[in-house]
Amino acid sequence: MSAVPLPPLPPTPAPEEGYRPAGRSIADTVDREHRQLLALLDQLSGPGTTPQEGLAVLTAALSRHLSAEEQYLLPAVRAALPEATERVDAEINADAALLSALKGLTDEALTEIAERVRRHVDGVGALVTELRAVATEEELIRLGNRLEIAEEAAPTRPHPGTPATPPWNRIVEPAVGVVDKVLDAVTRRPTYLADLPEPPRDR
Repeated sequence: MSAVPLPPLPPTPAPEEGYRPAGRSIADTVDREHRQLLALLDQLSGPGTTPQEGLAVLTAALSRHLSAEEQYLLPAVRAALPEATERVDAEINADAALLSALKGLTDEALTEIAERVRRHVDGVGALVTELRAVATEEELIRLGNRLEIAEEAAPTRPHPGTPATPPWNRIVEPAVGVVDKVLDAVTRRPTYLADLPEPPRDR
C-alpha cells in the first residue's frame, strides 16, 4: 500500500510488530457520521413541524462534519489518489453550496438539504472506500484522530466564505469555531445529537 501523506503529528516510537495506534479509523468515523446525519434528516423530515432545536443541531453537525472532512479527509484522498482530484474538487464545491443552503435553515428547505446531504454521502462515501483500499490501518487511525480533534474545534454555523483547503482552513476555521461556540453558550443553542429530546438512532 502507498503511504498517505499525513498532517504534522507528534513523533511516535518505532512501531513494534502488530502495533496499532489508539483511536478510530477516519473511514469508520466518516461512515458513522454519515449514517447519523441521514438518520437525523429522516427524523426531522417526519410529519409535523420540525423543532427548532433539531434544525440547530443539524446545522451544527453538518458544519463541523464538512469542516473536518475538508481539513483532513479530502486532502488525504487528493494525495493518495491523484486520479480522484476532480472528484475532490467537486465535493468541495458541493460542500460550499450545502453550507450556503444551511444559512437560515427552515422547514421548507429541509427537502433540498436532505438531497444535498445524500449526494454528499454517496460521493464522499465512494472516496472513503477508495482511500481505505490504499492506506494502512495505522494511517487511517491517525487521520481519524486528527479528524475528531478538528471537529471539536470546527465552526457550528455555516461560513461558506472561509478557506476550504489546507493550510488556511486549518488556521481560520478553529478561530471561527471559537466565536461560534461563544454564541452557542450565550444563546444556549443545542449543537449535538445528544442535546435533542430524542436523539436519532444510528442507521
